[in-house]
Amino acid sequence: MRYLWSGMRACLDRAFDISGRGSSIPKEVVAGITTFGAMAYIMAVNPNILASAGLDQHAMVITTIASAVVGSFIMAVGANLPIALAPVMSSNVVFAQIVVVRMGVPPAQAFTMVLLGGLGFLFLSLTPWRRRIVETFPLSVKQGIHFAIGAFVAHIGIVNGGLVTKGGEGLVFGQLSNPVVLLALAGVFLAMMLKWARIPAAILLSVIAVTIAGLWVAHPDGSRVTQLPAHWVDWPSYPWFMLFPYDFHGLFANLFLVLPITLYFFLGDFFDATGTMMAVMQRSGLKDKQGQPLLAKSAFVADATASVIGSALGTSTVSAYLESLVGVEEGGRTGLTALVVACLFAVSSILWPLIICVPAVATAPALILVGLGMLGSLPDLKSLAVQERVIPLFMLLVTVLTGDFMVSLAFGLLLHTAFVLTTRKWAELTLMLCGLDCVFILYLVLSSRLGN
Repeated sequence: MRYLWSGMRACLDRAFDISGRGSSIPKEVVAGITTFGAMAYIMAVNPNILASAGLDQHAMVITTIASAVVGSFIMAVGANLPIALAPVMSSNVVFAQIVVVRMGVPPAQAFTMVLLGGLGFLFLSLTPWRRRIVETFPLSVKQGIHFAIGAFVAHIGIVNGGLVTKGGEGLVFGQLSNPVVLLALAGVFLAMMLKWARIPAAILLSVIAVTIAGLWVAHPDGSRVTQLPAHWVDWPSYPWFMLFPYDFHGLFANLFLVLPITLYFFLGDFFDATGTMMAVMQRSGLKDKQGQPLLAKSAFVADATASVIGSALGTSTVSAYLESLVGVEEGGRTGLTALVVACLFAVSSILWPLIICVPAVATAPALILVGLGMLGSLPDLKSLAVQERVIPLFMLLVTVLTGDFMVSLAFGLLLHTAFVLTTRKWAELTLMLCGLDCVFILYLVLSSRLGN
């Protein structure tokens, strides 16, 4: 048995280059469990959102799990990166509430739009253009992406935990008389103290501790924060009627109506996924031979392929998850982390009633801690010229106040172009930069028209 385990360890080490990246199998496993714990909420949230578009909720639970398994597995094996994939929150809201409910587009046509956006992803990913686009981002915007996503992650955590609520004058701190707010604060303190004490799996332990404590803490309406399901096991049955749920005839019959939305899906998901993967790999510290974050073509192809397969399985756009940062914080450096996430999602197809009982308030401290960790690199601004430092800081400010990363990215790039024009640095005014500016202006126009 010992020789079998030694052989398995050696095989995994060779397959994922674990030792070469300064990691270990236990670290990768803990990182995968932690990432899964931070993003398991998608099994409850995504089906609820898509059900509002008239889709069967239980079917959406299974398709959500299936797409997360396939997407994370492709990233693990195809790109060897610690990035987990699942249906993304921004696209599922646009899919259900705007495209299907508000615009009256049938779900089959909406899935066809997601497919076309994914194919656009895949086309760019198979060419050098996606990497060239990433490399076109100037240093000020790359730093802004890092800070903005850190602020975005912390923003999600602090809102999900109830520590901040939206009031008449903007964001206000939650009521300390609310036991749920106190539980979230206790979770933040616990997570920080465990990290300071260098306790292994500190973030995962805080998630488990808050989930258990939630059994005895109630919301103001009397319901418990953590609600155990009536049954813990539910044998999965795949909704085969959701496979390839496309309607090309209806789509092309209403082409001028749906074309702007298809373009919106493509632009939003393209840059959101690219920014997310850049942030995760920057945080991991893994670099290629040119000193850039380790993002080879295989990573882009894996992300794009997952988006296409996700639409075929019957769910909204599948892409890289910001919660992968939680696993990287725990030491994840290879695709084994993503493979563990894929395996846990597969297991959750049976145990999903138990797993989705993990409340948002339990994962909130993990997200806050990861976001603050990313903001800890603010001293890196010293590498920029004094005049340029306003660009990443403005991106950070927009993200903190609006919770909208894509808008901050758009303004960051446009500000950089304005800086180049003002300082007459004509060599930096490349055709690619001008093209990106046009794309982001188009994105802002489409976003404004959609009310998103």
